Amino acid sequence: MAISNLFLSPLTLPLSNNKLTTSLPKHHTRTRTSFTVTAQSKNNNNSVDYSDRIISAVCYFYPFFDGIQYGKYVITQFTPIQALIQPLVPAIKVFKSFPYNGLLVFFFLYFVVVRNSNFSRYVRFNIMQAIVLDVLLIFPDLLERTFNFRDGFGLDLMMSLDSTVFLYLLVCLIYGSSSCLLGQVPRLPIVADAADRQFVLEMMGNEDTVGPSVLIDDVNV
Repeated sequence: MAISNLFLSPLTLPLSNNKLTTSLPKHHTRTRTSFTVTAQSKNNNNSVDYSDRIISAVCYFYPFFDGIQYGKYVITQFTPIQALIQPLVPAIKVFKSFPYNGLLVFFFLYFVVVRNSNFSRYVRFNIMQAIVLDVLLIFPDLLERTFNFRDGFGLDLMMSLDSTVFLYLLVCLIYGSSSCLLGQVPRLPIVADAADRQFVLEMMGNEDTVGPSVLIDDVNV
């Protein structure tokens, strides 16, 4: 089966018209900043451009492809998941064909898209979520490399961890991509808050990108 062969190959590792409002203290203290992203097109209507929807939806395949190896137990045991993954096998093989593809895609998405004000904030926020999700895959990889259980309770624990990570990636892919195709703003569990913080830093670090599409609220000392 084509899916089974994947695990035998080397694996490698918003947008609104609201005004920017801040309340900054007069003295130098550490502040906590939060912001919201809402969906809106470049034409200032209440829908997201279809091109932005497609780009945002596709970006969630990146962490899923990069972490497909964590599904080696689930995919081989459950036929419905095999059928769901089967159409993606050619794309996964291409992604895994070069050991540094994941790293190259990471640099491309971050430096060419996220930090590029020519892309809409809707696209950049969704790609930031996909990047953060992919970075989180470092932790289960470190655990596997550190302990490397081969039998007993340790192996069972590692199988459960791998399956949990894979199912989480699958849920994020389905939820994130479908929400983007519908023109909504997906907020991935665990990932969204980290993406918020990184994204607002990017917005505040570039004067030309801090505009009416980003609402900064709840600024507290």
